[in-house]
Amino acid sequence: MPVLQAYNISHQFDNGDTLFQQLSCSMTKNRVGLVGRNGVGKSVFAAILSGEYIPSSGTVTLPKSFAVYRQQPSHLLSDGLSIAQFLGKADVIEALKQIESGDCAEQWFDVIGEQWDLSLRLTQQLIDMGLPPEPNFLCSHLSGGQLARLQLWQLFESDVELLILDEPSNHLDTHAKQWLIESIRVFEGAILLISHDRGLLREMDEIWELSGLGVQVFGGNYDVYAEQKRIELQAVERQLASIDKQKKKLEEQAQRNREKSEQRAAQGNKLRKEGSQATILLDGKKDKATARAANRKKNEQRRQAHLQEKEQTLQARKEQMKSQKLYLADSQSRLRKVVSILEGVLPFGRVRPITLQVYASDKIHLMGKNGCGKSTLLKTLIGEFSLQQGELQLNTPLYYLDQHFGTISRELSLLDNLIQHCDGMKESDARTLLAGIGFRGDSVFRLGYMLSGGEKMKLAMLIVSHQPSQPLLLLDEPDNHLDIESKIMLAQALLTYRGGFILISHDHDFIRESGASRQVTL
Repeated sequence: MPVLQAYNISHQFDNGDTLFQQLSCSMTKNRVGLVGRNGVGKSVFAAILSGEYIPSSGTVTLPKSFAVYRQQPSHLLSDGLSIAQFLGKADVIEALKQIESGDCAEQWFDVIGEQWDLSLRLTQQLIDMGLPPEPNFLCSHLSGGQLARLQLWQLFESDVELLILDEPSNHLDTHAKQWLIESIRVFEGAILLISHDRGLLREMDEIWELSGLGVQVFGGNYDVYAEQKRIELQAVERQLASIDKQKKKLEEQAQRNREKSEQRAAQGNKLRKEGSQATILLDGKKDKATARAANRKKNEQRRQAHLQEKEQTLQARKEQMKSQKLYLADSQSRLRKVVSILEGVLPFGRVRPITLQVYASDKIHLMGKNGCGKSTLLKTLIGEFSLQQGELQLNTPLYYLDQHFGTISRELSLLDNLIQHCDGMKESDARTLLAGIGFRGDSVFRLGYMLSGGEKMKLAMLIVSHQPSQPLLLLDEPDNHLDIESKIMLAQALLTYRGGFILISHDHDFIRESGASRQVTL
């Protein structure tokens, strides 16, 4: 019996625009991955499947028990919750504390029950999870990766029938991501995973692809899906080539028919002038020839319309599958030193001094566990923070791209954002760059606040990489919100980029494909 079912669901925005319509799916496998390009509506689709959103039309059938993971819920960052409170253990820990202080009121014993070792057990679990070993530690003080891991830990400890995980690997370091994979493997219930992380998607039994054409189901994990997509694209290209040949052949035949018709008409006119045949006979032949020509033209038009319709359908499918391109501006390869840190101590994270030399063409992967200070180091380089001690020297412009797309102006269009942030860029060049990442025609006038996370990131990367000063790029998990195709596209652009960058990422495939040739561990 399916764990989850959806029938003919549609979603329409308040302004009347339709995101998707009449989608149906049935979750019969225990591990299903949902993929699709940025902006296609994966998170909205998942929110409808989880009951968080009501579809404009259609029905969803859920299991009796399920839980949903969303990124960075604001209440954990602002409500002053401790780890123990979030996990529902604060009352027991407080009761243990009261008894240890000498208060032996019966109410404390009732709260504790049989959980006398909870403090020790919870502290050890926090250590094992890479979290601060203090149950009363505030959630708002956790790093993004630590907060994500805390939430996921709570969900995997539950006994629900279905987990819906929306981008669970974002912000997780290598160790935490491996823990996530192991947790997915041993969880007894079903999992619907919305992710662009190929490592996680390789753990799935089935892949659902959401596109403008609907939901397409692929049996097997991500690698099987990718191979099926490659084969499908080749098949579509062969069909388009065949249609092109048929159209040319049809046009050639039509041209030959026109030439024959003209020859017969000329011959008839000659006979009329010579008067060798009766006019009534010639008129009859002309009428028959005209009727035959009309029928041939009608058949040709019908065949042309059929081929045109088939070609449009295949072109739409190819458009959904073909790769986008992101062009990063070149800078001359230079060997000069651009960043130097000598015995520097960060204000947060790592307490040991750091000594680091960066050259203009270095492609650095900045590694370290969640909370060790990777983002803090980048923010220190751009002057947002200061070293507690030590020396920092900079000899290059820097451009920092954070996880929240601060470069993008919400009220400006895609085109205006790119032109205004890149001095000297012409509109024609801006349109070419935007077309390379999937924005063509009037779509370049979409405003910043209307863009999905991945779309903002792609625009931000264009802005960052087309600065006239050719800065050293500081990339704080730029792949976090990108779909798989866009990750590959960005990695290829970074690989061929002649300038330098410092990259924070926990996606091994993306790191390898981006050409990061030097590792720095905090």
